Amino acid sequence: MANMTAATVILFVSFILLLMLRMPISFTLGLSSLITAMYLGIPLATLFQRMVNGVQSFSLMAIPFFILAGEIMGQGGISARLIKFANACVGWMRGGLAQVNILASMFFGGISGSAVADTSSIGAILIPMMNDSGYDNDFSVAVTVTSSCQGVMIPPSHNMILFAMAAGGGVSIGQLFMGGLIPGILLGVALMIITAIIARKRNYPKGKRVSGKELFQVTKDAFLGLMTCLIIVGGVIAGWFTATESAAVAVIYAFIVTFFVYREIPLKQFGNILRKSLRTIAMVMALISTASMFGWLLAYLQIPTKATNLLLGISDNRIVLLLLINVMCLVLGCIMDMGPLILILTPILLPVATQLGMQPVQFGAMLILNLAIGLCTPPVGAALFAGCSIGKIKIEDVTKACLPFYAMMVLTLLLVTFIPAVSLFVPQLMMGP
Repeated sequence: MANMTAATVILFVSFILLLMLRMPISFTLGLSSLITAMYLGIPLATLFQRMVNGVQSFSLMAIPFFILAGEIMGQGGISARLIKFANACVGWMRGGLAQVNILASMFFGGISGSAVADTSSIGAILIPMMNDSGYDNDFSVAVTVTSSCQGVMIPPSHNMILFAMAAGGGVSIGQLFMGGLIPGILLGVALMIITAIIARKRNYPKGKRVSGKELFQVTKDAFLGLMTCLIIVGGVIAGWFTATESAAVAVIYAFIVTFFVYREIPLKQFGNILRKSLRTIAMVMALISTASMFGWLLAYLQIPTKATNLLLGISDNRIVLLLLINVMCLVLGCIMDMGPLILILTPILLPVATQLGMQPVQFGAMLILNLAIGLCTPPVGAALFAGCSIGKIKIEDVTKACLPFYAMMVLTLLLVTFIPAVSLFVPQLMMGP
């Protein structure tokens, strides 16, 4: 027992120390696992087999395809068309451009599945446009950064695939996709409400109402882009595709629409898109392989069981325990990236959540929304950094402007946590219990 306890301490202390030394997360996971395995006398070949097994999953093949499809559509003119469509829908409201920003992020999130891609693509267009129209720069960046978090919730989301893998493969990816739909839309509505309040208070400008003819035209232009999400999600729900097959179909569809329909970039640009996608894919796969090794050690040391017993020993009140889990995840989300946290926390906290009567799909929606908030909070929020870079503004200024948006995001998180129907209604309606 002492040996196992010491190994647990070595695993987590080495992990924290390497993080503090600012070592890349995949190296941190790998080295802390190797150090612990050597202490326990576990053959290193066993760990390397776990690394290989971690990426030998058919479902994981969906992630490279989704990344590539999002990159193609992001560079192929889809974001500009979605902004025009969103403008036709809500641009006439007080603070119309801010509302357009949120709605466009909702649409684009369903294509890219990435908060950083959303911030970079939508923000590059709308932040300068909002500033030129009289919006405060910190507000423009805050709206862009926080609304981009819809991308990790609204299907398809490769973070849902990571959760399904970390949960042991017993959770349907299709149900997880559907489980994120209402929480993602609810998050967008919550951000639109606080935006409307701030816009009215600061008297931000309204846009012009578009005619029926203009609405038809922008809807037609945006339709092909919006169809990407419908093809992926609809194919999975209908049983036509697995998640991996739908991702491959999405790449083919995105390629045809971008290079043969929109034709805003030349075909020779495809090489650059592949190179950029490959860098992202390599980082994600390295992370998954080392996290698989780390996760195996967690199971070997019985840490999920110990964590369950520890948390259940603190209180027998379900509300207190769920709040405690959320606070812990919010804090961790501020200091670590989303992907590693999904892979590390899922095997530890999912048994606790199921003990508390929470369905895995609901817990997945709660965890991913929780960690999405970390994407727009200092000190390591990737979406926050991207937005500040585009807006040429200090992080502390944007963080202050984000405070009311953080409040609405946490309110949405509480609804997902304590009202099961928010995340379970659509998957149960579309795919059964």
